[in-house]
Amino acid sequence: MAFKIKNAHSFLLHHHLITTIITIIIIFHKPQTTTATLITPQQSLTNTTTINSLGGSGSGRGHWIQLQKSIGISAMHMQVMKDNKVVIFDRTDFGPSNISLANNRCRYDPRDMALKIDCTAHSILYDLTTDTFRPLTLQTDAWCSSGAVNPNGTLIQTGGFNDGYTKLRTFTPCPKNNDCDWEELPQNLSSSRWYASNQILPDGRIIVVGGRSSFSYEFVPKNANDPSFYFFRFLQITRDSNPGEENNLYPFLHLLPDGNLFIFANRRSILFDYNHNRVIREFPIIPGEEKRNYPSTGSSVMLPLNLTGSKTGLIEVEIMVCGGAYPGAFDYAKKEQVFLEASDSCGRLKVTDSEPEWVMEFMPTPRVMPDMLLLPTGDVIILNGAANGTAGWENAANPVLHPVLYRPGLVNPVLKFELLAPASTPRMYHSSAVLLPDGRILVGGSNPHRGYDFRAYPYPTELSLDIYNPDYLGPEMDQYRPSVDTVEVVNHTVEYGSLFSVVFSLKEKRDINGIRFSMVAPSFTTHSFAMNQRILFLEVTALEEVVNSRPESPQGPVKSVYKAMVRGPGSFTVAPPGYYMLYVVHAGVPSVAKWVHIR
Repeated sequence: MAFKIKNAHSFLLHHHLITTIITIIIIFHKPQTTTATLITPQQSLTNTTTINSLGGSGSGRGHWIQLQKSIGISAMHMQVMKDNKVVIFDRTDFGPSNISLANNRCRYDPRDMALKIDCTAHSILYDLTTDTFRPLTLQTDAWCSSGAVNPNGTLIQTGGFNDGYTKLRTFTPCPKNNDCDWEELPQNLSSSRWYASNQILPDGRIIVVGGRSSFSYEFVPKNANDPSFYFFRFLQITRDSNPGEENNLYPFLHLLPDGNLFIFANRRSILFDYNHNRVIREFPIIPGEEKRNYPSTGSSVMLPLNLTGSKTGLIEVEIMVCGGAYPGAFDYAKKEQVFLEASDSCGRLKVTDSEPEWVMEFMPTPRVMPDMLLLPTGDVIILNGAANGTAGWENAANPVLHPVLYRPGLVNPVLKFELLAPASTPRMYHSSAVLLPDGRILVGGSNPHRGYDFRAYPYPTELSLDIYNPDYLGPEMDQYRPSVDTVEVVNHTVEYGSLFSVVFSLKEKRDINGIRFSMVAPSFTTHSFAMNQRILFLEVTALEEVVNSRPESPQGPVKSVYKAMVRGPGSFTVAPPGYYMLYVVHAGVPSVAKWVHIR
Protein backbone atom coordinates (compact mmCIF):
# COMPACT_ATOMS: atom_id res chain seq x y z
CA MET A 1 0.00 0.00 0.00
CA ALA A 2 1.40 3.42 -0.90
CA PHE A 3 0.16 6.97 -0.67
CA LYS A 4 1.66 9.96 -2.46
CA ILE A 5 0.99 13.15 -0.54
CA LYS A 6 2.33 16.39 -1.91
CA ASN A 7 2.02 18.73 1.05
CA ALA A 8 0.49 19.44 4.42
CA HIS A 9 -2.82 20.61 2.99
CA SER A 10 -3.45 17.42 1.07
CA PHE A 11 -2.12 15.44 4.02
CA LEU A 12 -4.92 16.72 6.22
CA LEU A 13 -7.46 15.53 3.68
CA HIS A 14 -5.99 12.04 3.74
CA HIS A 15 -5.16 11.82 7.43
CA HIS A 16 -8.50 10.37 8.54
CA LEU A 17 -8.43 7.79 5.74
CA ILE A 18 -4.86 6.74 6.57
CA THR A 19 -5.63 6.44 10.29
CA THR A 20 -8.69 4.30 9.57
CA ILE A 21 -6.77 1.95 7.28
CA ILE A 22 -3.91 1.61 9.77
CA THR A 23 -6.37 0.84 12.57
CA ILE A 24 -8.06 -1.86 10.51
CA ILE A 25 -4.70 -3.42 9.59
CA ILE A 26 -3.53 -3.42 13.20
CA ILE A 27 -6.80 -4.99 14.40
CA PHE A 28 -6.55 -7.86 11.92
CA HIS A 29 -2.80 -8.29 12.22
CA LYS A 30 -1.71 -10.85 14.82
CA PRO A 31 2.01 -10.59 15.37
CA GLN A 32 3.80 -13.89 16.06
CA THR A 33 6.46 -12.31 18.25
CA THR A 34 6.99 -9.10 20.12
CA THR A 35 9.28 -7.89 17.35
CA ALA A 36 6.70 -8.19 14.56
CA THR A 37 6.33 -5.03 12.53
CA LEU A 38 3.01 -3.23 12.46
CA ILE A 39 1.94 -1.05 9.56
CA THR A 40 2.77 2.54 10.53
CA PRO A 41 2.27 5.94 8.93
CA GLN A 42 5.91 5.68 7.86
CA GLN A 43 5.33 2.49 5.92
CA SER A 44 2.06 3.60 4.38
CA LEU A 45 3.57 6.80 3.02
CA THR A 46 6.67 5.31 1.43
CA ASN A 47 6.63 4.45 -2.24
CA THR A 48 9.80 2.44 -2.68
CA THR A 49 8.40 0.03 -5.24
CA THR A 50 7.20 2.81 -7.51
CA ILE A 51 10.29 4.99 -7.35
CA ASN A 52 13.07 2.44 -7.45
CA SER A 53 11.57 0.12 -10.06
CA LEU A 54 11.69 2.89 -12.65
CA GLY A 55 13.77 1.49 -15.44
CA GLY A 56 14.41 -1.78 -13.60
CA SER A 57 17.39 -2.77 -11.49
CA GLY A 58 19.54 -3.60 -14.51
CA SER A 59 18.69 -0.59 -16.65
CA GLY A 60 20.13 2.88 -16.90
CA ARG A 61 23.48 4.13 -18.10
CA GLY A 62 26.72 4.06 -16.15
CA HIS A 63 27.56 1.59 -13.42
CA TRP A 64 28.40 1.41 -9.72
CA ILE A 65 31.40 -0.10 -7.92
CA GLN A 66 31.93 -0.42 -4.19
CA LEU A 67 35.32 1.11 -3.58
CA GLN A 68 35.62 0.44 0.15
CA LYS A 69 33.29 -1.58 2.36
CA SER A 70 34.35 0.53 5.33
CA ILE A 71 36.57 3.58 5.76
CA GLY A 72 35.86 3.59 9.49
CA ILE A 73 33.80 6.80 9.43
CA SER A 74 30.66 8.02 7.69
CA ALA A 75 31.46 10.55 4.96
CA MET A 76 29.50 13.64 6.01
CA HIS A 77 32.00 16.06 4.41
CA MET A 78 34.33 15.58 1.41
CA GLN A 79 36.92 17.70 -0.41
CA VAL A 80 39.15 16.64 -3.32
CA MET A 81 42.67 18.06 -3.02
CA LYS A 82 45.23 19.00 -5.67
CA ASP A 83 47.34 15.88 -4.95
CA ASN A 84 44.47 13.51 -5.90
CA LYS A 85 43.58 12.75 -2.32
CA VAL A 86 40.22 13.30 -0.66
CA VAL A 87 39.76 14.70 2.84
CA ILE A 88 36.73 13.02 4.41
CA PHE A 89 35.34 13.70 7.87
CA ASP A 90 32.39 13.32 10.20
CA ARG A 91 31.41 14.77 13.57
CA THR A 92 33.34 13.92 16.72
CA ASP A 93 30.73 13.92 19.50
CA PHE A 94 28.84 10.65 18.98
CA GLY A 95 31.35 8.20 20.49
CA PRO A 96 33.99 5.97 18.90
CA SER A 97 34.30 5.47 15.16
CA ASN A 98 35.46 2.26 13.51
CA ILE A 99 39.04 3.38 12.83
CA SER A 100 41.75 4.06 15.40
CA LEU A 101 44.09 7.01 15.43
CA ALA A 102 47.63 6.19 14.37
CA ASN A 103 50.49 5.44 16.77
CA ASN A 104 48.19 4.83 19.73
CA ARG A 105 47.30 8.51 19.89
CA CYS A 106 44.15 9.75 21.61
CA ARG A 107 42.22 13.00 21.56
CA TYR A 108 41.41 14.66 24.88
CA ASP A 109 38.42 16.97 24.72
CA PRO A 110 36.77 17.88 28.05
CA ARG A 111 33.82 19.40 26.16
CA ASP A 112 33.05 16.35 24.05
CA MET A 113 29.49 15.20 24.68
CA ALA A 114 30.24 11.48 24.26
CA LEU A 115 33.92 10.68 24.95
CA LYS A 116 36.33 12.96 26.80
CA ILE A 117 39.19 10.70 25.76
CA ASP A 118 38.74 9.32 22.25
CA CYS A 119 41.34 7.12 20.57
CA THR A 120 39.42 6.78 17.31
CA ALA A 121 39.58 8.95 14.20
CA HIS A 122 36.73 11.02 12.78
CA SER A 123 38.51 12.02 9.61
CA ILE A 124 40.54 10.18 6.98
CA LEU A 125 42.66 11.01 3.95
CA TYR A 126 41.72 8.81 1.00
CA ASP A 127 44.32 8.28 -1.75
CA LEU A 128 42.67 7.90 -5.16
CA THR A 129 45.83 6.55 -6.76
CA THR A 130 46.42 3.67 -4.35
CA ASP A 131 42.85 3.13 -3.10
CA THR A 132 44.10 3.41 0.49
CA PHE A 133 43.34 5.69 3.41
CA ARG A 134 44.82 6.77 6.71
CA PRO A 135 43.30 8.34 9.83
CA LEU A 136 43.46 12.06 10.56
CA THR A 137 42.95 13.88 13.86
CA LEU A 138 40.15 16.39 14.40
CA GLN A 139 40.53 18.11 17.76
CA THR A 140 37.11 19.84 17.85
CA ASP A 141 33.69 18.98 16.53
CA ALA A 142 33.28 19.73 12.81
CA TRP A 143 29.66 18.51 12.66
CA CYS A 144 27.66 20.30 9.94
CA SER A 145 30.52 22.66 9.12
CA SER A 146 31.69 24.24 5.87
CA GLY A 147 34.87 24.78 3.91
CA ALA A 148 36.75 26.10 0.89
CA VAL A 149 40.19 25.63 -0.63
CA ASN A 150 42.32 28.78 -0.64
CA PRO A 151 44.47 29.88 -3.61
CA ASN A 152 47.48 27.93 -2.31
CA GLY A 153 45.57 24.63 -2.16
CA THR A 154 44.97 24.52 1.61
CA LEU A 155 41.52 23.52 2.83
CA ILE A 156 40.14 26.17 5.17
CA GLN A 157 37.49 24.53 7.32
CA THR A 158 35.02 26.65 9.28
CA GLY A 159 32.73 26.11 12.23
CA GLY A 160 30.85 23.10 13.50
CA PHE A 161 29.08 22.24 16.75
CA ASN A 162 29.73 22.63 20.48
CA ASP A 163 33.46 23.34 20.90
CA GLY A 164 33.65 23.71 17.12
CA TYR A 165 31.09 26.52 16.70
CA THR A 166 33.73 29.18 15.97
CA LYS A 167 36.72 27.04 15.09
CA LEU A 168 39.02 27.44 12.11
CA ARG A 169 40.94 24.40 10.89
CA THR A 170 43.27 23.86 7.96
CA PHE A 171 44.49 20.87 6.00
CA THR A 172 47.45 21.35 3.67
CA PRO A 173 48.37 18.57 1.21
CA CYS A 174 51.75 16.85 1.66
CA PRO A 175 52.31 14.66 -1.42
CA LYS A 176 55.95 13.94 -0.60
CA ASN A 177 55.98 12.77 3.01
CA ASN A 178 52.28 11.89 3.55
CA ASP A 179 52.28 12.91 7.21
CA CYS A 180 50.08 16.02 7.08
CA ASP A 181 47.13 16.36 9.42
CA TRP A 182 44.50 18.80 10.56
CA GLU A 183 45.73 21.99 12.21
CA GLU A 184 43.51 23.98 14.58
CA LEU A 185 44.20 27.69 14.20
CA PRO A 186 44.59 29.94 17.26
CA GLN A 187 42.23 32.56 15.84
CA ASN A 188 38.49 31.89 15.81
CA LEU A 189 35.47 32.90 13.81
CA SER A 190 33.54 35.84 15.22
CA SER A 191 30.17 34.07 15.27
CA SER A 192 28.86 30.54 15.59
CA ARG A 193 28.92 28.87 12.16
CA TRP A 194 26.87 25.68 12.43
CA TYR A 195 25.14 24.93 9.07
CA ALA A 196 26.88 27.84 7.31
CA SER A 197 28.03 28.05 3.68
CA ASN A 198 31.35 29.20 2.19
CA GLN A 199 32.46 30.74 -1.09
CA ILE A 200 35.99 31.50 -2.27
CA LEU A 201 36.20 35.14 -3.44
CA PRO A 202 38.20 36.88 -6.21
CA ASP A 203 40.77 38.22 -3.74
CA GLY A 204 41.39 34.76 -2.28
CA ARG A 205 39.47 35.33 0.92
CA ILE A 206 36.53 33.14 1.92
CA ILE A 207 33.13 34.46 2.86
CA VAL A 208 31.27 32.46 5.51
CA VAL A 209 27.52 33.07 5.43
CA GLY A 210 24.95 32.16 8.06
CA GLY A 211 24.73 29.34 10.53
CA ARG A 212 22.05 28.36 13.00
CA SER A 213 20.74 31.59 14.62
CA SER A 214 23.62 33.51 13.02
CA PHE A 215 22.12 36.17 10.77
CA SER A 216 25.48 37.45 9.59
CA TYR A 217 28.53 36.82 7.45
CA GLU A 218 32.27 37.27 7.90
CA PHE A 219 35.52 36.84 5.99
CA VAL A 220 38.46 34.48 6.44
CA PRO A 221 41.00 35.97 6.68
CA LYS A 222 39.75 39.42 7.55
CA ASN A 223 41.14 42.59 6.02
CA ALA A 224 42.43 45.29 8.34
CA ASN A 225 39.23 47.34 8.09
CA ASP A 226 36.76 44.44 8.34
CA PRO A 227 34.53 44.34 11.41
CA SER A 228 34.26 41.01 13.20
CA PHE A 229 31.07 40.23 11.24
CA TYR A 230 28.34 41.89 9.21
CA PHE A 231 24.64 41.66 10.05
CA PHE A 232 22.72 40.05 7.16
CA ARG A 233 19.01 40.78 7.28
CA PHE A 234 18.26 38.47 4.34
CA LEU A 235 18.88 35.44 6.54
CA GLN A 236 16.62 36.81 9.24
CA ILE A 237 13.67 37.35 6.92
CA THR A 238 14.06 33.99 5.13
CA ARG A 239 13.96 31.95 8.34
CA ASP A 240 10.65 30.17 8.96
CA SER A 241 9.01 30.99 12.27
CA ASN A 242 8.87 27.33 13.31
CA PRO A 243 12.02 26.89 15.46
CA GLY A 244 12.82 23.44 14.08
CA GLU A 245 12.08 24.28 10.46
CA GLU A 246 14.32 27.23 9.65
CA ASN A 247 14.59 26.28 5.95
CA ASN A 248 17.39 28.77 5.31
CA LEU A 249 20.42 26.94 6.67
CA TYR A 250 23.27 26.06 4.32
CA PRO A 251 22.20 28.89 1.97
CA PHE A 252 23.22 28.44 -1.68
CA LEU A 253 26.10 30.76 -2.63
CA HIS A 254 27.39 31.32 -6.16
CA LEU A 255 30.05 33.85 -7.13
CA LEU A 256 28.98 35.54 -10.38
CA PRO A 257 31.40 36.76 -13.07
CA ASP A 258 30.58 40.38 -12.15
CA GLY A 259 32.05 39.76 -8.69
CA ASN A 260 28.76 39.78 -6.77
CA LEU A 261 27.16 36.87 -4.95
CA PHE A 262 23.94 35.10 -5.83
CA ILE A 263 22.45 33.94 -2.52
CA PHE A 264 19.40 31.68 -2.23
CA ALA A 265 17.63 30.77 1.03
CA ASN A 266 14.25 29.11 1.60
CA ARG A 267 12.44 30.34 -1.56
CA ARG A 268 14.04 33.74 -2.07
CA SER A 269 17.22 34.89 -3.77
CA ILE A 270 19.23 38.09 -4.09
CA LEU A 271 22.21 39.60 -5.86
CA PHE A 272 24.52 40.75 -3.09
CA ASP A 273 27.46 43.15 -3.07
CA TYR A 274 29.47 41.81 -0.14
CA ASN A 275 32.10 44.55 -0.52
CA HIS A 276 29.56 47.21 0.43
CA ASN A 277 27.13 45.05 2.42
CA ARG A 278 24.17 45.85 0.21
CA VAL A 279 21.51 43.98 -1.74
CA ILE A 280 21.70 45.03 -5.40
CA ARG A 281 18.49 43.33 -6.47
CA GLU A 282 15.96 40.80 -5.27
CA PHE A 283 14.99 38.11 -7.74
CA PRO A 284 11.47 36.68 -8.11
CA ILE A 285 10.47 34.05 -5.56
CA ILE A 286 10.84 30.56 -7.00
CA PRO A 287 7.37 29.22 -7.93
CA GLY A 288 5.70 26.54 -5.83
CA GLU A 289 5.28 26.01 -2.11
CA GLU A 290 8.43 23.96 -1.63
CA LYS A 291 11.22 25.09 0.67
CA ARG A 292 14.71 24.46 -0.67
CA ASN A 293 17.25 24.78 2.17
CA TYR A 294 17.96 22.81 5.32
CA PRO A 295 16.05 20.97 6.66
CA SER A 296 13.87 21.01 3.52
CA THR A 297 17.12 20.28 1.76
CA GLY A 298 17.37 20.77 -1.99
CA SER A 299 20.51 21.52 -3.96
CA SER A 300 21.85 24.11 -6.38
CA VAL A 301 24.47 24.62 -9.08
CA MET A 302 25.60 27.48 -11.27
CA LEU A 303 25.41 26.05 -14.77
CA PRO A 304 28.60 26.09 -16.89
CA LEU A 305 30.13 29.45 -17.75
CA ASN A 306 30.87 29.58 -21.47
CA LEU A 307 33.93 31.72 -22.21
CA THR A 308 34.01 30.79 -25.91
CA GLY A 309 32.97 33.42 -28.38
CA SER A 310 31.06 36.02 -26.37
CA LYS A 311 31.09 39.06 -28.65
CA THR A 312 29.77 41.45 -26.01
CA GLY A 313 32.01 40.19 -23.23
CA LEU A 314 28.92 39.40 -21.15
CA ILE A 315 28.93 35.88 -19.77
CA GLU A 316 25.45 34.45 -19.39
CA VAL A 317 24.85 33.01 -15.95
CA GLU A 318 22.09 30.60 -15.01
CA ILE A 319 21.40 29.19 -11.55
CA MET A 320 19.58 25.89 -11.04
CA VAL A 321 17.83 24.78 -7.83
CA CYS A 322 16.34 21.28 -7.50
CA GLY A 323 14.39 19.31 -4.93
CA GLY A 324 13.30 20.20 -1.42
CA ALA A 325 10.29 19.62 0.81
CA TYR A 326 6.79 21.02 1.25
CA PRO A 327 5.68 23.15 4.22
CA GLY A 328 5.07 21.08 7.33
CA ALA A 329 7.20 18.14 6.18
CA PHE A 330 9.71 18.54 9.00
CA ASP A 331 7.08 18.57 11.76
CA TYR A 332 5.17 15.60 10.34
CA ALA A 333 8.37 13.58 10.11
CA LYS A 334 9.70 14.55 13.51
CA LYS A 335 6.50 14.39 15.55
CA GLU A 336 4.41 11.75 13.78
CA GLN A 337 6.89 9.80 11.63
CA VAL A 338 4.75 10.67 8.63
CA PHE A 339 6.89 11.43 5.58
CA LEU A 340 5.39 13.79 3.02
CA GLU A 341 6.44 13.41 -0.58
CA ALA A 342 9.41 15.59 -1.54
CA SER A 343 9.57 18.09 -4.38
CA ASP A 344 10.19 16.92 -7.93
CA SER A 345 10.72 20.41 -9.35
CA CYS A 346 13.79 22.28 -10.55
CA GLY A 347 13.98 26.00 -11.23
CA ARG A 348 16.38 27.73 -13.62
CA LEU A 349 17.01 31.47 -13.33
CA LYS A 350 19.09 33.37 -15.87
CA VAL A 351 20.38 36.01 -13.49
CA THR A 352 22.05 38.06 -16.25
CA ASP A 353 18.70 38.79 -17.93
CA SER A 354 17.29 42.27 -17.41
CA GLU A 355 14.03 40.79 -16.12
CA PRO A 356 14.89 37.24 -15.03
CA GLU A 357 12.10 34.74 -14.41
CA TRP A 358 12.25 31.21 -13.05
CA VAL A 359 11.73 28.45 -15.61
CA MET A 360 10.38 25.34 -13.90
CA GLU A 361 11.16 21.77 -14.93
CA PHE A 362 10.46 18.43 -13.28
CA MET A 363 12.70 15.53 -12.32
CA PRO A 364 11.53 11.96 -12.98
CA THR A 365 11.19 11.42 -9.21
CA PRO A 366 10.69 13.60 -6.14
CA ARG A 367 13.88 14.19 -4.17
CA VAL A 368 14.96 15.70 -0.89
CA MET A 369 18.67 15.79 0.08
CA PRO A 370 19.91 15.45 -3.54
CA ASP A 371 23.55 16.06 -4.43
CA MET A 372 24.00 18.03 -7.66
CA LEU A 373 27.40 17.87 -9.35
CA LEU A 374 28.67 19.45 -12.55
CA LEU A 375 30.30 16.93 -14.90
CA PRO A 376 33.29 17.84 -17.14
CA THR A 377 30.94 17.60 -20.13
CA GLY A 378 28.75 20.41 -18.78
CA ASP A 379 25.91 18.09 -17.81
CA VAL A 380 24.58 17.84 -14.26
CA ILE A 381 24.22 14.64 -12.26
CA ILE A 382 21.70 14.46 -9.41
CA LEU A 383 22.14 11.60 -6.95
CA ASN A 384 21.55 10.48 -3.35
CA GLY A 385 18.58 11.48 -1.18
CA ALA A 386 15.03 10.34 -0.51
CA ALA A 387 11.60 10.65 -2.04
CA ASN A 388 9.81 11.41 1.24
CA GLY A 389 10.46 13.52 4.33
CA THR A 390 13.20 16.02 5.11
CA ALA A 391 16.77 16.20 6.32
CA GLY A 392 17.42 15.44 9.98
CA TRP A 393 17.63 12.37 12.17
CA GLU A 394 15.09 9.71 11.21
CA ASN A 395 13.20 12.27 9.11
CA ALA A 396 13.14 10.63 5.67
CA ALA A 397 12.05 7.43 3.97
CA ASN A 398 12.13 5.85 0.54
CA PRO A 399 15.68 6.33 -0.77
CA VAL A 400 15.98 7.32 -4.42
CA LEU A 401 18.60 4.96 -5.81
CA HIS A 402 18.60 6.12 -9.43
CA PRO A 403 20.85 9.07 -10.26
CA VAL A 404 19.51 11.48 -12.84
CA LEU A 405 21.48 13.04 -15.68
CA TYR A 406 20.39 16.56 -16.64
CA ARG A 407 21.44 18.08 -19.97
CA PRO A 408 21.11 21.86 -19.70
CA GLY A 409 21.50 22.50 -23.43
CA LEU A 410 18.60 20.35 -24.66
CA VAL A 411 15.36 22.07 -25.56
CA ASN A 412 13.02 19.09 -25.24
CA PRO A 413 12.07 18.96 -21.53
CA VAL A 414 11.33 15.21 -21.73
CA LEU A 415 14.86 14.42 -22.90
CA LYS A 416 16.65 16.73 -20.47
CA PHE A 417 16.34 14.29 -17.54
CA GLU A 418 17.50 10.70 -17.81
CA LEU A 419 17.37 8.02 -15.11
CA LEU A 420 20.72 6.29 -14.69
CA ALA A 421 21.79 2.93 -13.29
CA PRO A 422 20.59 2.54 -9.69
CA ALA A 423 22.88 2.35 -6.69
CA SER A 424 22.54 -0.57 -4.29
CA THR A 425 23.24 1.49 -1.16
CA PRO A 426 20.74 4.07 0.13
CA ARG A 427 22.40 7.42 0.73
CA MET A 428 20.17 9.36 3.07
CA TYR A 429 20.91 12.13 5.58
CA HIS A 430 24.60 12.99 6.02
CA SER A 431 25.73 11.55 2.68
CA SER A 432 27.98 13.34 0.18
CA ALA A 433 29.45 13.14 -3.32
CA VAL A 434 32.31 14.76 -5.26
CA LEU A 435 33.62 14.77 -8.84
CA LEU A 436 37.05 13.14 -9.19
CA PRO A 437 39.85 14.13 -11.61
CA ASP A 438 39.28 10.99 -13.70
CA GLY A 439 35.60 11.86 -14.25
CA ARG A 440 34.17 9.38 -11.74
CA ILE A 441 31.84 10.34 -8.89
CA LEU A 442 32.86 9.41 -5.34
CA VAL A 443 29.83 8.78 -3.10
CA GLY A 444 29.81 8.08 0.62
CA GLY A 445 28.14 8.65 3.95
CA SER A 446 24.54 8.27 5.14
CA ASN A 447 23.85 8.24 8.84
CA PRO A 448 20.36 9.41 9.85
CA HIS A 449 21.00 8.51 13.51
CA ARG A 450 22.39 10.30 16.56
CA GLY A 451 25.25 7.81 16.75
CA TYR A 452 26.64 5.03 14.61
CA ASP A 453 23.94 2.35 14.35
CA PHE A 454 24.75 -0.60 12.12
CA ARG A 455 21.63 -2.56 13.06
CA ALA A 456 19.13 0.17 12.26
CA TYR A 457 16.51 -0.89 9.74
CA PRO A 458 16.09 0.01 6.97
CA TYR A 459 18.83 2.69 6.96
CA PRO A 460 21.90 1.67 8.97
CA THR A 461 24.95 3.89 9.33
CA GLU A 462 27.04 3.63 6.15
CA LEU A 463 30.84 3.57 6.31
CA SER A 464 31.27 2.50 2.68
CA LEU A 465 32.55 4.41 -0.33
CA ASP A 466 31.06 3.86 -3.78
CA ILE A 467 32.08 4.98 -7.23
CA TYR A 468 29.59 5.89 -9.93
CA ASN A 469 31.09 5.61 -13.40
CA PRO A 470 29.16 7.74 -15.90
CA ASP A 471 28.54 6.13 -19.25
CA TYR A 472 31.35 8.18 -20.79
CA LEU A 473 33.69 5.82 -18.87
CA GLY A 474 32.19 2.70 -20.44
CA PRO A 475 34.52 0.43 -22.47
CA GLU A 476 32.73 1.32 -25.69
CA MET A 477 33.70 4.98 -25.17
CA ASP A 478 37.39 4.29 -24.51
CA GLN A 479 38.28 4.80 -28.17
CA TYR A 480 37.08 8.41 -27.95
CA ARG A 481 38.74 9.32 -24.66
CA PRO A 482 41.51 11.94 -24.94
CA SER A 483 44.71 11.73 -22.94
CA VAL A 484 46.35 14.96 -21.78
CA ASP A 485 50.10 14.76 -22.36
CA THR A 486 51.26 18.17 -21.18
CA VAL A 487 49.92 21.53 -20.10
CA GLU A 488 52.53 24.15 -20.97
CA VAL A 489 52.31 27.22 -18.75
CA VAL A 490 54.76 29.81 -17.45
CA ASN A 491 55.95 29.39 -13.84
CA HIS A 492 53.52 26.49 -13.33
CA THR A 493 50.49 28.80 -13.39
CA VAL A 494 47.77 29.86 -15.79
CA GLU A 495 47.68 33.63 -15.90
CA TYR A 496 44.39 35.47 -16.31
CA GLY A 497 43.54 36.16 -19.95
CA SER A 498 46.81 34.67 -21.23
CA LEU A 499 47.28 31.82 -23.71
CA PHE A 500 48.67 28.45 -22.72
CA SER A 501 49.09 25.24 -24.69
CA VAL A 502 47.63 21.81 -24.09
CA VAL A 503 49.04 18.75 -25.87
CA PHE A 504 46.68 15.80 -25.96
CA SER A 505 46.34 12.56 -27.88
CA LEU A 506 43.61 10.35 -29.28
CA LYS A 507 43.85 6.64 -29.97
CA GLU A 508 42.73 7.14 -33.56
CA LYS A 509 42.63 10.04 -35.96
CA ARG A 510 39.20 11.61 -35.51
CA ASP A 511 37.21 14.76 -36.13
CA ILE A 512 38.32 17.25 -33.49
CA ASN A 513 36.05 20.15 -34.38
CA GLY A 514 33.99 19.53 -31.26
CA ILE A 515 36.93 19.44 -28.84
CA ARG A 516 36.25 21.44 -25.67
CA PHE A 517 38.32 22.36 -22.65
CA SER A 518 36.55 22.52 -19.32
CA MET A 519 38.07 23.83 -16.10
CA VAL A 520 36.34 22.60 -12.94
CA ALA A 521 36.80 23.87 -9.39
CA PRO A 522 36.66 20.98 -6.88
CA SER A 523 33.84 21.30 -4.40
CA PHE A 524 33.54 21.06 -0.65
CA THR A 525 30.42 18.90 -0.39
CA THR A 526 28.19 18.43 2.62
CA HIS A 527 24.45 18.41 3.26
CA SER A 528 23.58 18.29 -0.45
CA PHE A 529 25.46 21.45 -1.42
CA ALA A 530 28.75 21.37 -3.34
CA MET A 531 30.28 24.67 -2.21
CA ASN A 532 32.64 26.56 -4.56
CA GLN A 533 31.79 24.27 -7.47
CA ARG A 534 32.05 25.91 -10.89
CA ILE A 535 32.88 24.88 -14.45
CA LEU A 536 34.22 27.07 -17.24
CA PHE A 537 34.47 26.20 -20.92
CA LEU A 538 37.61 27.91 -22.19
CA GLU A 539 38.26 29.63 -25.50
CA VAL A 540 40.42 27.73 -28.00
CA THR A 541 42.34 30.02 -30.36
CA ALA A 542 44.24 27.36 -32.33
CA LEU A 543 44.15 23.59 -32.72
CA GLU A 544 46.42 21.48 -34.90
CA GLU A 545 47.67 17.93 -35.27
CA VAL A 546 51.36 17.68 -34.43
CA VAL A 547 52.05 13.92 -34.54
CA ASN A 548 50.32 11.00 -36.23
CA SER A 549 52.09 7.85 -35.07
CA ARG A 550 51.59 4.68 -37.05
CA PRO A 551 51.54 1.23 -35.42
CA GLU A 552 54.49 -1.09 -35.83
CA SER A 553 52.09 -3.96 -36.50
CA PRO A 554 48.58 -4.08 -38.02
CA GLN A 555 47.19 -4.72 -34.56
CA GLY A 556 49.05 -1.87 -32.90
CA PRO A 557 47.34 1.35 -31.80
CA VAL A 558 47.24 4.51 -33.84
CA LYS A 559 47.97 7.62 -31.82
CA SER A 560 47.21 11.11 -33.03
CA VAL A 561 48.69 14.00 -31.04
CA TYR A 562 47.25 17.51 -31.09
CA LYS A 563 48.22 20.86 -29.70
CA ALA A 564 45.68 23.48 -28.67
CA MET A 565 46.18 27.07 -27.69
CA VAL A 566 43.73 27.86 -24.91
CA ARG A 567 42.94 31.18 -23.28
CA GLY A 568 42.74 31.36 -19.51
CA PRO A 569 39.75 32.95 -17.75
CA GLY A 570 39.70 36.71 -18.10
CA SER A 571 39.48 37.78 -14.47
CA PHE A 572 39.50 36.83 -10.78
CA THR A 573 35.73 37.18 -10.67
CA VAL A 574 35.21 34.67 -13.47
CA ALA A 575 37.56 32.16 -11.86
CA PRO A 576 38.74 32.81 -8.28
CA PRO A 577 42.45 32.01 -7.82
CA GLY A 578 43.32 28.45 -6.93
CA TYR A 579 43.66 24.91 -8.28
CA TYR A 580 41.31 23.60 -10.98
CA MET A 581 40.87 20.32 -12.82
CA LEU A 582 41.46 20.85 -16.56
CA TYR A 583 39.68 18.34 -18.82
CA VAL A 584 39.81 17.82 -22.58
CA VAL A 585 36.38 16.69 -23.79
CA HIS A 586 36.10 14.85 -27.11
CA ALA A 587 32.83 13.47 -28.49
CA GLY A 588 31.29 13.86 -25.03
CA VAL A 589 34.10 11.91 -23.34
CA PRO A 590 36.42 13.70 -20.90
CA SER A 591 40.10 13.00 -20.35
CA VAL A 592 41.64 12.45 -16.96
CA ALA A 593 42.13 15.97 -15.66
CA LYS A 594 45.38 17.80 -15.15
CA TRP A 595 45.56 20.10 -12.15
CA VAL A 596 46.25 23.71 -13.13
CA HIS A 597 46.94 26.63 -10.83
CA ILE A 598 45.41 29.96 -11.79
CA ARG A 599 46.36 33.21 -10.07
